Formats: sequence, structure tokens, C-alpha cells
Amino acid sequence: MNLRILVLYYSRQGSVARMARAIARGVESIPGVEAVVRTVPPVSPVSEQVAPAVPDDGPPYASLDDLRDCAALALGSPTRFGNMAAPLKHFLDDTGELWFSGALTGKPAAVFTASGSLHGGQETTLLSMMIPLLHHGMLLVGLPYGEPALARTRSGGTPYGASHVSGDTADPTLSADEQELCVALGRRLAATALALAQGLRQEGRA
Repeated sequence: MNLRILVLYYSRQGSVARMARAIARGVESIPGVEAVVRTVPPVSPVSEQVAPAVPDDGPPYASLDDLRDCAALALGSPTRFGNMAAPLKHFLDDTGELWFSGALTGKPAAVFTASGSLHGGQETTLLSMMIPLLHHGMLLVGLPYGEPALARTRSGGTPYGASHVSGDTADPTLSADEQELCVALGRRLAATALALAQGLRQEGRA
């Protein structure tokens, strides 16, 4: 059975959704691994908005079971004043039972984001997403400078995780370097999860 890598994101203008699909392609470039792409519903100023059980388009909404059953997690959000978007934070705030049971402990995780400007708070947003993952005991995977696009990019891309700069027009089109780094992040996350799973099997712990 293939390992399931959860690619979980919130996207408003489509940039983060495109990144999620590129990361999923990177995940599935590793034999023995499959990507499960999920999103979260929007929230209103006072509560979670009423939303259909299945979105009109795009991937299904995530459940706690998606997190519980995954071998690794890629988490994505647009920047909101240097922080993750409220819908994603709202979903993570309701993962207490997974924290209590240690369901995510020891699983690899990676983060990705998009902003409208080059200095739009991308790195602080990526760090803000890492914090709850660390509380869950997850193992963070970034992008090493061995990835040529990381040193070459003139748009998105950080060692903390993949990123995209959409500009004033909120263009969701990824640059060639951004695309390459998204695929690389997915590939690295999947390879890490597979290596951990194989190691546990060899030890007789899985």
C-alpha cells in the first residue's frame, strides 16, 4: 500500500492551490507514495462559514482522519500580515485530540505560502505554520541550497519552504523556479516519509 502524503492548504486567489498541485506532483514522483490533496472552508468574522460538505470545485475539505492517517504533511496558506490565513489556523486549532494522542508525532512536515509582494511576510508566515507542527511533534523538512532554483530565483522560494509572489494582479501563475521548488519540496517530503517508514519496518516497529 502506498504511503499517503497529505497536501493541505487554504487558497483565496488560486496561487496556493497551484502550489499544492505542484507539490503533489513532486510527492508522486517518488514510487510507493501518493498525494492526498485537501483544503479547508473559509471562516467569517464571527464563525466558520456555512459551507457544503463537498466544495463546488477543487479538492474535498480536510478531516482529522486525513491528518491521522497521513505519513507526512505539506501545509500551505497565503500570507495574512506575516501569518497564516484564519481558515487554516481555525482548522489547526481543532486538532487538540490529535495532539493529545500523539497522532502526528514523528511524521515529516513541510510548509508553503504565497504573497502579493516580494517582501510580503512570506518567511514569517512559513514560520507561523511551523509552530503548531512542532507542538504536534512533527519533523520539519525545508529546501536545501543544493536545489539550484533556490539560489537562482528572483521571485518566490525560501529555505523554510516553497513560496510564490503573485504581484499586484494576484497572478497565480508560478514562475519556472517557483514551480521547480514546489516539486522539489514535495519530492523531498515524500522521500523523507518513505525512508522513515522503511526504517521503522526494518526495526519491526511498523
